[in-house]
Amino acid sequence: MESKQLLTVSEVARRSGFAASALRYYEREGLIRATRTGGGQRRFERNVLRRLAFIRAARNVGLSLDEIRVELADLPDLRTPTRADWGRISRSWRQRLDEQINALQALRDGLQSCIGCGCLSLRSCAMSNPGDVAATRTDGTGAVYLPSLLRQAPEGDQR
Repeated sequence: MESKQLLTVSEVARRSGFAASALRYYEREGLIRATRTGGGQRRFERNVLRRLAFIRAARNVGLSLDEIRVELADLPDLRTPTRADWGRISRSWRQRLDEQINALQALRDGLQSCIGCGCLSLRSCAMSNPGDVAATRTDGTGAVYLPSLLRQAPEGDQR
């Protein structure tokens, strides 16, 4: 491939919105690939921008890096992925997004009276926690009245 077809790290960072350090990390993790010049500088094929856009969208949907790696493994290595390729691997997102939308609507609808923490800080809790019954729940920690999707610790959260 001619060098004019390849992008530098700074070009990919500028066009993708990812920091150069993120690009190096994703390369180490096997999510994207770079070639090296004779001087050891990274060069990326233009189709890396689509992979990075997919990574950004997948992270915003809530996919872990392991899940993203699995999805990207289904993409062709020797050609730019097509719309059909992207559509095939993102189909499963619909159910996940629906679950997130439902969980966020439940959060929105409960915010005015309580966020489901079981703290008994309100005289009349709309979530109805008399006698601190939340303390006896066995289905999780934290704000146990929130949908489980909203109680998950974000990836990398050191609780």
